[in-house]
Formats: sequence, C-alpha cells, structure tokens
Amino acid sequence: MGAARFLDGLARVAGPERLCIIGNVGDDAEIHGLHIAPDLDTVMYTLAGLAHREHGWGIEGDTFRCLEALGRLGGETWFQLGDRDLATHLYRTERLRAGATLSQVTREIAAALGVRAAIVPATDQRVRTMVRTPAGELDFQTYFVRRRAGDAVRGLRYAGARQASAAPGVLEAIAQAAAVVLCPSNPFISIGPILAVPGVRQALRRARCPVVAISPIVGGKALKGPAARMMRSLGHPVSAFGVAQLYRDFVKVFVLDQVDARKAREIEGLGMRAVVTNTIMAGMREKRALARAVLAAAGVR
Repeated sequence: MGAARFLDGLARVAGPERLCIIGNVGDDAEIHGLHIAPDLDTVMYTLAGLAHREHGWGIEGDTFRCLEALGRLGGETWFQLGDRDLATHLYRTERLRAGATLSQVTREIAAALGVRAAIVPATDQRVRTMVRTPAGELDFQTYFVRRRAGDAVRGLRYAGARQASAAPGVLEAIAQAAAVVLCPSNPFISIGPILAVPGVRQALRRARCPVVAISPIVGGKALKGPAARMMRSLGHPVSAFGVAQLYRDFVKVFVLDQVDARKAREIEGLGMRAVVTNTIMAGMREKRALARAVLAAAGVR
C-alpha cells in the first residue's frame, strides 16, 4: 500500500502516461478457485480512484454479500473479497483459463478501469512467496491474512522464481527508463519476489539511469505491515540503513525520512547518495511532495 500511495502522487506529478509500473506477483493466490492478484489490484484501484480510503485494499463502498452468503454455507471467509472486487477476479480467472497471459489480462483490466499508466506483472509465470515459520512453511496469504502476520519469520522462499522469466516489457522498461524507483514497500515480500525473477536484478545493476529506493522504515518502524518484524527476525537492522544494505548492489540514490537524517552518512558509506525528506504520505500534498523530491533526486523533469 505504500507503493500505491506513492504511485498515486507520482502519477499526478509526472503524468501517468510516463509510468511503467512493475508489480509483484508473489502475493498472488488461488482462493475459491479464483486467481487473486492483491498487489496489482491495489495499484490499479488506487490509480483509478477506486481504492478503499481507510483500508488501502479493495474498493471504496464495496459490499460483502457474496462472502456473507458463503459463510452461511460453511465456506471459508477469512480472505475478504468484496462483491465488486469479485468481478475483477472472475474476469482475470476466466481470461487466464482461456489462455491469456497475466500481463495481457492486467493490461485489459487497467484499461477498463481507466488507468493510463502501464502496469506489468514482474512475470507471467507462477511465483509464490512462501514464509518459513516455527509452525512450518506457509503460503503468503495464510501467513499475512489468515494468521495476521503473527508468526515469527525464519526465512522466505520465492517458489517458482528460478524457472520464471520476466514478463514482456519488464527488462526493456528498465533499460529505457529515465529513472527506476523502488517504492516504499516491504523489501522481502513486495520487492523481493520481483528481484528474484531471473534478469531483473541484473538489469537494475546494468541500468544507465538513476536507480532510486525509498525507505519503508521510518524511525525504526514500518508505517504499516510486518516489514520491521521481518527485518528483525531475519537478522537485519530495523532501520533505513538496514533497507539500504539490501539494495546496495544496484541502488544509487536512497531516500530516507527526516527523522532518520542521522543515518544518511552511514548509507552514503554503502556507495549511495542519501536524500533526506519527508516520506510520510499523510495526504495528497505529501504524496506530491515526495514524488517531486524523488524525481529531483533522479534528475528527471
């Protein structure tokens, strides 16, 4: 959701037609026989002006009558699927079963929603984030939604990533970009599955444009989600510096919040240029301001 909020501001400042958004598919799941793509949908709903303002996920004003009826029949209802949201998953599943690729279907849904930015999944193949916990290995949605991210994380595995290939346009977008921005997202479960797709990390290392990352950790905490707990349990410093270390082989500019200004020199010791600004996106003004700061850091007008 940090990515979606930032991209909302970036689209308004830079213009949506200039953006190619490479989305995570490690969170995707098959629930009630439907292909759910939470990260792709959250970005699309946000850029279409449909996202639930409080939750960040799902559609504003959606109802849950189908889910309620399913519960009365004794079905599983732990994964919240709204009635209008279901239409997206029904369409996606039907098209995939007919032989379309995930990138084709994503393009069709985005166009139908009026999204003018290009949104491309990192890969058209199946890649799933698996979380190793004391209770055993869990698929991501079981860990995150059903068990509410309550398990200690001992390790992560991106099942299928080694056999996957980047979706059409992904590597080309990186090679041709004026700048690449890693949004303020969890480095393990949002960015990690993208970097695990063969060729993506290598393309970022070879990129001729500035590669900028925005820290999702502010003052030693994640604004939302389990990033801080994951970093701690996996043995990484829970700080902007800890995030920068994970990207040190390809990121050239690292954006961190004002409260972490003292970490700037440490981050620059990794070979990155540190940019200190307000990264907390409380409203549209802050979203736009962060987008402008990132574009300026990348030298993009």
